[in-house]
Amino acid sequence: MKKIILLFVSVVLLSSCNNASKEQKADKQTTDSTTVSTNTADVANKSFDELFKAIDAKDIDQNIFKLLGENYSVITAGTDSIYNSMTASWGGWGRLYEKQVAWCTLNAGRYTLELIKKEGRYTFSFFDDAYKDQVLFLGSKTGRDSDKMKELKLTKVDTPSGNITYKEAFLVLECKLIQQSTINPADAKEVEDKKFLEDAKKSGKGYHQLLIGDITKVWLRK
Repeated sequence: MKKIILLFVSVVLLSSCNNASKEQKADKQTTDSTTVSTNTADVANKSFDELFKAIDAKDIDQNIFKLLGENYSVITAGTDSIYNSMTASWGGWGRLYEKQVAWCTLNAGRYTLELIKKEGRYTFSFFDDAYKDQVLFLGSKTGRDSDKMKELKLTKVDTPSGNITYKEAFLVLECKLIQQSTINPADAKEVEDKKFLEDAKKSGKGYHQLLIGDITKVWLRK
C-alpha cells in the first residue's frame, strides 16, 4: 500500500514539475516575443544616425561563416520608389584590386540582381536571430510580381549615401558594383556543384552571377 501511495505522489510531483516547466517556457517565449516587439518599436522611432556608427571594413569582427551560414544576409538594391530585398547565404569579403570588397553569387533570375545591375550599388545587411523569420521571408517569394516589400515588418531606412537598408540590422555594408561575372559549370570540379549550377539555370535566366562590390561604407549598430 505504501508503494502505491509513494508511486502516486511521485507521478503527481512529476506532472506538476512538467507543467511548471511548460508554463515557464511559455512565459519565456511570451517575454521574448514582447521584448522583440518592444525593441522593434523602439528602433523604428530612431533615426539612422541614432542607430549606427561608421567603422572601417578591417574592423569588422563578426564571423562571416556564422553570419552567412546561420543568420544569412539581406541584399537590397533599388531606389525609394522601386527597391527589393532578398535573402542570401553565399558570399564573403576580402581584398581585390587593392580594394576592400564583398562578393556574392545570385541566381540569374533574381529581381534584386536586375536592380543591382541598373543602379550599380546595393547593401548587405545582417540581423540578430530575433529577426530571422523576416530575413527568411525575403527569400520565400519574388518581389517582381508580389507586394512582399509591403508585407515586410522590418523598418526601411536610407543611409546617408542614399542606399537602402533596415533599422533592425546590426551590421550594414554599402557596396558599389565593380565586377559581374557568369559562373561557368565547366569550371566546377565537383559533380554535385556542376549539377547545382545546371539545375539553377532552369529556374533562372542563365547561370549564377558572381558579383564583386567595392565596400564604400560599413555601419555598425551603436
